[in-house]
Order: sequence, then structure tokens, then C-alpha cells
Amino acid sequence: MTNGLLHRPSSLKAVADILAQSGVDAYIVGGYLRDALLGRKGADIDFAVAGDAGNTARMVADRIGGRYVVLDEANRVYRVAVAEGDRALCFDFSAFDGDINSDLARRDFTVDAMAVRVGDWAGEGFSEKAIDPFGGMRDISAGRLRTVADSVFRDDPARLLRAVRLAGELGLTMTPETEALVRRDVDMVSNVAGERVRDELVKVLSLYQASRLVSRMNELGLLVAVFPELGPAKGFEQNGVHYWDVLDHSLNTVAAAEFLVRQGEWEFASQDVLSSVPWSEESVAHFGSRVGKASTRAVMLKIAALFHDVAKPQTKLVQEDGRWHFFGHASLGAGIIKSVLERTRFSRREVEMVETEVTHHLRPWQLTQGEIPTRRAVYRYFRDTGDTGIDIFFLSLADYLATHGPRVSLEDWQRQVRLMEHVFAERMRQRDESTPIRIIDGHDMMLSLGLKPGPVLGRILAVVDEARATGEINTREEALAFARKHLERSGESEET
Repeated sequence: MTNGLLHRPSSLKAVADILAQSGVDAYIVGGYLRDALLGRKGADIDFAVAGDAGNTARMVADRIGGRYVVLDEANRVYRVAVAEGDRALCFDFSAFDGDINSDLARRDFTVDAMAVRVGDWAGEGFSEKAIDPFGGMRDISAGRLRTVADSVFRDDPARLLRAVRLAGELGLTMTPETEALVRRDVDMVSNVAGERVRDELVKVLSLYQASRLVSRMNELGLLVAVFPELGPAKGFEQNGVHYWDVLDHSLNTVAAAEFLVRQGEWEFASQDVLSSVPWSEESVAHFGSRVGKASTRAVMLKIAALFHDVAKPQTKLVQEDGRWHFFGHASLGAGIIKSVLERTRFSRREVEMVETEVTHHLRPWQLTQGEIPTRRAVYRYFRDTGDTGIDIFFLSLADYLATHGPRVSLEDWQRQVRLMEHVFAERMRQRDESTPIRIIDGHDMMLSLGLKPGPVLGRILAVVDEARATGEINTREEALAFARKHLERSGESEET
């Protein structure tokens, strides 16, 4: 633990001076102090204010040229946002009744239940001036996460998720008493609003080695309490090459996925396994790109990994020879994860991305039966998967690793990777060989073939585009002849 030396953005000093000079009874509280003690930089600074926090925040915004935002009128929480250099700072103001100790007593964990009066802070070490009624500084020194009171999770069940996330994010260990409270109150997490579940899940999955926290949620009973859809997967055995049951396989798929996108380690894979997988600055940018407000492609990949086999228990089929099959589990699982993500208020784009990944997670290995995929197979793969085609391949590789676990054969693994390299290279060739302008368009089709606008015209254009991408046709005349033959074979009328 450091001596409590605050990282001092100049606007924070300005805000502190304004509050001190105005005579407002205000305190720096919570996470900013905690992070300072841990030697971490915090972007958001919380103030607890006696009286009207809204008026105080509005005054500060006017004085420093910040933007005033109402965060939660019912709970009297307001924000002042200001740019400082190349980063944005947020000052959040909340009102408290009574004294500061009463306010701290309502907080969740001791590490967040500390305060420094604004008038006592001058930017230097603050440990001696900190108000710390619950021993937060001692807990930080001891590396432990401890609740302020036995009722914290019952007061706000979202804190159950926050406990796991904070422990992992800050490198703290829950005290046995805190863990016992989590287990006692775990079922209450089902009452948490969907958007709050989403926010905590995204924060967890954005951390390095996030899979350990997902496994920790499972150990505490939180995972199935939040996502009851995963309940049937727990202890559901698989046959054949599978090393784990369905739920443990899914948890290990999350770990393998973050391992492949360089966001964690996986104990069952050597460096040779990782170095076999192509990786570049473009890969970093791809998986780091934003999908939702806070989520990235890597986060959504981990969600897909967690749920990719969620429908296996419902689709198990034992044949006469004793072999097990799970026909249709990918499409049924896609419907389940769609429902889960809609319930937890993910955006349409996020839902569609994960739904597509789960639907097609078996597709890469269906491209070939021991042979090199054809140009048409590669074209159709990316036609159907769109911009998630790359993500799906990484999901399939993670699925492969988590299927075999410690029994992964490096030779077989490298064969899987070579398939991915071939498919990606073929995709690039098709892109390079195609031109931005179609050799034939819908207007040409209607004039030459007598087609009318509608589904038939759309299907014909699609097959012509496919033939162009795979090198079967290269001119307008070839395209028209190809389209005419396709119409004849399909039996669809040119006058449709």
C-alpha cells in the first residue's frame, strides 16, 4: 500500500479549492482514495456532499467549464465531466444526510468506505487525515475484501457481482465472512436489473485473465444464479474426446479464447500452441474494437465461448451403437443466448454478433472433411458469417483446446491452425481479385432476363456474386449466361 499520495489532475485541485472556499461540507470518498492507496490511477472522483448535491455540482460545472449531468435524481447523484489533456475526468457528487460516518456506513466494502474532508486535502499523502471508521486502510494493506455490514448484499444484490469483480480487479481476497455472506445471499442476484448485470459482466470480461473470475462466480454459485440457462450444463457428461463436462468445458473455452486473443494464460497450453496462431497489429485492433458502449469483440467472444454449448443437455441423442450426438445444439443455443443477452439489455449489434458466433461455431470444421476447402466453401462461409467470420474461427479454436484440455496434440492443433490460415488467405485473395463495381447489376438482369424486382432477382444477384468471387465468371456476358442457366436449373421464371 502506498502512503495515500493522490494523482493530482489540475482540475481536481480546482474543484477541491472551489468546494473548500464555498464552505460546502464535502469529502473525497470511495474508489479514488482506494485506488490511490493501491498505487492505481483513477479517472472518476467521488464527492459526498452535505445538502443539495445538485446545486453544488452545477456550481462546480459553471466554475470550471465542465458539463453538468444528472445521473440519478432519485438518489441525488450528479456528475461534472471535464476534459483534461487527452483524457476525460468525471466528478460525481452525491448527497448524504447526517454526518459522513453515516454515509460511509451505507457503503458496501471497507476499502470503499473511506473519506477525506476537502478542506484537509492538499494533494499530498492523506493517510493520516483519512476518515476510516471500518478499517479500509488495514484491509488494503492485508489484501482483503471485507463487507461493511452483514446486510450489504441484501441492501443491493448487484454488490454480489461487484464483490467478485473488485476482488479480481484489485488483487484482493474475500474474507471468509464475506464469502459466507455471498453464498448466503446468492439467490438474490436474480433480482438485479438486466442492465446492471450487463455492466458488471462486461467489466469482468474486460479484465486480464477474466476466466478466473467467471470460474470464481461458478464456485460461489453466482454464475448459475445469474444465468439459470447454464444450470443443466453443470455435471452434464460428454463422451468421446471431451475431457470435461459441458459447464467445465464452457468455462475452459472462455479461458482458451482469452488465451488466443492474448488476454490471459491457460495452464493446459504451451507457448508453441499460442505461437502457432497468426497474430498481428490488425488482430489486436480487431478484437479491441468496440461493439457496444463498453464491450469489445474480445468481450463478446468470451460470452459466446461461455454459452456456445448451452443447449447440449436439451439435444443429447444416444444412438443404437452407444454414440452420443447433440444435433441442433448450435442453433438452439443461439436462441438461448439471444434471450439471455436481450434480458440483460445488450444492444442489438452485440446480440446479433454473439448469436451468429454460437450458430456457426461448428462451421469452420465443416468446411472440409480432410481436404482443403473449395473457393466456394470459403466464400459461403464469409457470406453467412459476415464480419464475425474471424471471431468464429477463434471461438472454434478455443472450443478445440477446451475439448482436449491437457491431451491436446500439437500436431493436430497445428493442422487446425493451418486450416484457418488457408481460409483467411483465400478470403483475402477473393477480396483482392474482386472489384468494387459489379460486372452486372439488378438493372442489367431485369433488362436482359425479364426479371422484376423481388426475391428471385436478389437470389440471382447473390449467386452471380459468388461465381465472380470464386473465379467462375469474369465478364458481363459470362454473368448473364450464368444467371440464365441458374434460372433454368432452379425452375424460377424469368418473368417472376
